[in-house]
Amino acid sequence: MEKLSLVAQEEQPAQRSSSFSSSFVNTHLSLTKVAVFLLAASLLGFNRLKPAVLSAFSSASTFTEISGYCSHVPPILAAEFLERQQRLVDTLISLNASAYITEPGPSAHYYANLSSWGLSERPLLLIISPDASLRPNVTILTPSFEESRVRLMTIPSRRPVSYATWREEVSPYEVAVKAIPSLVPEGPVFVDGEMRAFVLDGLSKAAPSVPVLPAPVEIQRLRQRKSVRELEIMKCANEATLLAVRAVQQRMYIGITQSKTSSFLELALTTAGLSSGDGLVLFGAIAARPHGGGGDAVLGANDLVLIDCGGMLHNYWSDLTRTFALPATILSDRQLKIWYAVRDAQTAALEAARNGSFTKVPDQAARAVLKPYGWEKYFTHRLGHGIGLQMHESPYLRGGSDDIILTGHTFSDEPGVYISDEIGVRLEDSFYIDESGNGVYLTEKAGGQATSPWQP
Repeated sequence: MEKLSLVAQEEQPAQRSSSFSSSFVNTHLSLTKVAVFLLAASLLGFNRLKPAVLSAFSSASTFTEISGYCSHVPPILAAEFLERQQRLVDTLISLNASAYITEPGPSAHYYANLSSWGLSERPLLLIISPDASLRPNVTILTPSFEESRVRLMTIPSRRPVSYATWREEVSPYEVAVKAIPSLVPEGPVFVDGEMRAFVLDGLSKAAPSVPVLPAPVEIQRLRQRKSVRELEIMKCANEATLLAVRAVQQRMYIGITQSKTSSFLELALTTAGLSSGDGLVLFGAIAARPHGGGGDAVLGANDLVLIDCGGMLHNYWSDLTRTFALPATILSDRQLKIWYAVRDAQTAALEAARNGSFTKVPDQAARAVLKPYGWEKYFTHRLGHGIGLQMHESPYLRGGSDDIILTGHTFSDEPGVYISDEIGVRLEDSFYIDESGNGVYLTEKAGGQATSPWQP
């Protein structure tokens, strides 16, 4: 391993003298508390430990500094669901379409707060169509024996929700088609792009004279382009995720395992107020496989740490990756050179992501930064993906794509370099396109992109 570069030597003292000095001390104090706890437990037995000792151990394994970080952020209110339904109906009318149909999932949640229903072979469908006054007509197709349970769900609607029930001996798809008041032969029925094939097939057979088609881009963009309220939720979720990773870094030490770090990460994300929070933790050369594999590694003195993680806030996802070092880590010139090249590629991609540009342009910009080093070939995946009610959703930032970037779009920006059996570096921040047409990191309030391997 090469000696620590001059760049790192210049950076590390400054880092250790400020925020990292306190975090380093806090980490070792926490570890001391753990040691005291274990020693006392072995000498006295766990039931004889005094409350003060138990309290000291508890503070070593919690993340009180980020507790409830997003507790002030409310969920989407009913009024916004109603606005979404009206925009959908306006779009259907402009496309001369009869209805939009989706199964429970992200799109059903977006339009009607309907996402907690588990999918089965018995279809339950959300149907939104224009009524005679060009207002949204919201209908739920449900098995008849489930109707009373379905009615317990809170579904925003300007007028009472209609329930089209079907018994086991009849075709649910014929019932669904009959429940569309505006159905006309020349007016297509659009369905969500993730609808299961057998449901789409059933609807098509029940309406042979009406085109049943995947929703076009005009409808897809309604959900892709985020509102101010959605962005507020996503900003806090991504800020909390970044703060959780930094808090985990402060509790790590040379010799810790990937699995122990993962347990810290899950606790930190949950403490910060995110649900379904988890992530990928990779040490050293294992990170050369972008999604890992190969057992539970122990962190060495010359290893970088890669953490790729996220969680949900009010059903909206965060997604963030940091490749970082600990204060005691000794990095080579090559490790540092790769890390800063990836960081520069991430910056170039954000600058290239502008309203009206093709989604392939940021991907190309990131690769152009890596090319002079000969590392472009080690950037083996697309630059990024859309993010919102799904962690991965369209559109995607990838070479060859002619999708258009628009204001309100949200993406991940995650270039990487992966050299087998040597090193893997990935840096990821999610961003949005603001009203001026520029890319802005959703983590900006918490500091934005990483500034060095020691400052994620």
